[in-house]
Amino acid sequence: MKKILLLTGTLLALAIAGAAQTTSAQRQGPASTAKPVEAPLDRTLTTQYCVPCHNQRAKIGGLSIESLDFDHPEKDAETWEKVIRKVKTGMMPPSGARRPERATLDAFATQVEKNLDAAAALHPNPGSAALHRLNRTEYGNVIRDLLALDIDVEMLLPPDDATDGFDNIADALGTSPALIQGYVSAAMKISRRAVGDRTLIPSQITYTAPPNLAQDRHIEGLPLGTRGGMLIEHTFPVDGEYDISIGGGAGGGVNITLDGERIDVRNTRSFRLPVQAGPHSIGAAIIDRVRGAGVDEAYSDFRVNSAFTVGGGVNSIVINGPYNMTGPGETPSRKRILVCRPASAAEELPCARQILSTLTRRAFRRPVQDAEMTTLMNFYQQGRKNADFETGLQQALARVLVAPAFLYRVEEEPAGVADGAIYRVSNLELASRLSFFLWSSMPDDELLDLAIKGRLTDPKVLDQQVKRMLADSKANALITNFGGQWLNLRELEKVETASKNFDDNLRHAFARETEMLFESIVQEDRSIVTLLDANYTFVDERLARHYGIPDIHGSYFRRVPLGPDSPRRGILGQGAFLTVTSVGTRTSPVTRGRWILENVLGTPAPVPPPGVDTNLDKDAEEVKVTSLRQRLELHRKVEPCASCHKIMDPIGFALENFDMVGTWRDLDGKTPIDASGQLVDGSKLTSVLDLRNALLSRQEMFVTTATQKLMTYGLGRTVQYYDLPTVRKIVRQAAQNDFRFSSLVLGVVQSDPFQKKMKMKKTSE
Repeated sequence: MKKILLLTGTLLALAIAGAAQTTSAQRQGPASTAKPVEAPLDRTLTTQYCVPCHNQRAKIGGLSIESLDFDHPEKDAETWEKVIRKVKTGMMPPSGARRPERATLDAFATQVEKNLDAAAALHPNPGSAALHRLNRTEYGNVIRDLLALDIDVEMLLPPDDATDGFDNIADALGTSPALIQGYVSAAMKISRRAVGDRTLIPSQITYTAPPNLAQDRHIEGLPLGTRGGMLIEHTFPVDGEYDISIGGGAGGGVNITLDGERIDVRNTRSFRLPVQAGPHSIGAAIIDRVRGAGVDEAYSDFRVNSAFTVGGGVNSIVINGPYNMTGPGETPSRKRILVCRPASAAEELPCARQILSTLTRRAFRRPVQDAEMTTLMNFYQQGRKNADFETGLQQALARVLVAPAFLYRVEEEPAGVADGAIYRVSNLELASRLSFFLWSSMPDDELLDLAIKGRLTDPKVLDQQVKRMLADSKANALITNFGGQWLNLRELEKVETASKNFDDNLRHAFARETEMLFESIVQEDRSIVTLLDANYTFVDERLARHYGIPDIHGSYFRRVPLGPDSPRRGILGQGAFLTVTSVGTRTSPVTRGRWILENVLGTPAPVPPPGVDTNLDKDAEEVKVTSLRQRLELHRKVEPCASCHKIMDPIGFALENFDMVGTWRDLDGKTPIDASGQLVDGSKLTSVLDLRNALLSRQEMFVTTATQKLMTYGLGRTVQYYDLPTVRKIVRQAAQNDFRFSSLVLGVVQSDPFQKKMKMKKTSE
């Protein structure tokens, strides 16, 4: 089996190498020779306010406005798009320079947009993404939906590189011999687990509690009347007996549950149980007798304030087995795979063909070709030769899982298409684009059936499918994958902080709060602007204490209202954002300012000049007697640093009342917090409220940034300057519906870049 799949891996590598010759179209389309379709741009404003710095001789920032074509701005579209973004976000003219009224600047930028949009309508360029490999998350989701099997994909495959903040960008999803070997190994393991491996020998799996998990209170999901503990999900491979051991000490008895039902065992630390194959939840928590008896908390032995006391809490659950195996069981995977069961030898081949054709149609996300079925049946027969029916299925399934048609989202180019020509992707390819955008997984049967019938070209049918898919629980992938990467929630797992007011309970609460806010926007179809100024948030008791919100008890999260002057409104007041934009020992106004520039306003932050010392904490004695703001102001006196920090620092200073883990404070050490500042456009700031209002005054730019992020994620490629007319069109249409989330998603799906491609001229290596 292994030799056969290694040979398949070699063939996979060759197939991938050949397919990878299709390179990404991150290039400009044909140059426009059309006459101007809008009024020529007025040079008066740029001559007065821009050219003094951006002329041919000075070229500040590498830009010369003088050299741009005002009559045909589409010829310099990439540069003009940068000008638009700088002007509409208030970044130009620079701080301290003369500037006209904002209305005048906005009107000029709008006129440039109209000219570029009109030219783009005449000469569209939808771009063309590279060959797209399933990333690790997508691979795990597809296995889940194909085989009804949850796998620990992080144990099977290496992480993927990220580009532009996302790990599903085709150009970054390379392939290596080690990755191919990983796919082969994963296919063998997954196929055995899915069909049922009766050759298993006992093995051990250990689940450990996070090192900073406070276990002095009830944990959500565990029985009431308990405190601390762990709740795990474990898939038992076959029917049999398993040894379960609970690690850690306890001040009282241990409550053990299997799928929510209490297990009555004499030794609550180590015991053997018969368990049926399939996924089960196991809980272990301490019976809360200490509080119930009114005993002083000082005598309880639980993890408190991030310190684990000897013999306290539950620190691990260990599972050994199987022993005394009784069979493969009736797992969700076996029910999904075995759509027929042969009653005789004569029925085996037809049944195997039915099973494999059904699986492969879903796995390849298209009808199966005769040659592919021949290959799979050969693998089945090779496995069946010296074993049984199910062993043959295992080998054929493993072959499916290493096929390029499974691992790659292949998009075929129609025959006879000329270089530079634009064509629609097929219905089947559109179905895959849609499902991986909204679900990070394969199309379901309904979407696939519509694609095979050619019905996704009907705009009404496509819109209905988008709305159906957004309402499906699998759309949570938009929250965890798109939202998790855009809002930096994935970075929260890596945070290490010197704050004493931080533990894994709070880390989890931070992530859950922001996820639930974004989830409410998606599921309730709210305006994306809600992300900046939501008049509600979600807290449990631990997070409410951290925020100073009274009368919240229990470990479950609930929605709470926020007043108009609450500093916690929107993401800027949430612990997740404030923590990931701090450093280990203090806040970082620069990092917070840069994050807002890039993720809210969509403006690239300046990069420190080479050789500049950015360490503000190197003098320990100075740190003791100065505030961070004072040290930054000294740093800004160095001229190479001043111009950049004038942009970022005022934004970050407005958030200085939040410490490194988002606790509200009035002092930095012994120095009163000074949250005042002035944005580049002259807006005065004194607090996070002023900052929020300043951003809301440019909410169209925030929606534009959100749309650009959504399109990058949805297309699986970097959004280029020639895509920005499409982005603006989506924003304009969404404005008619209060920028509701579904409007942005529908705009992306209905766009030419999502539904079409341009054939790019192949370049020689």
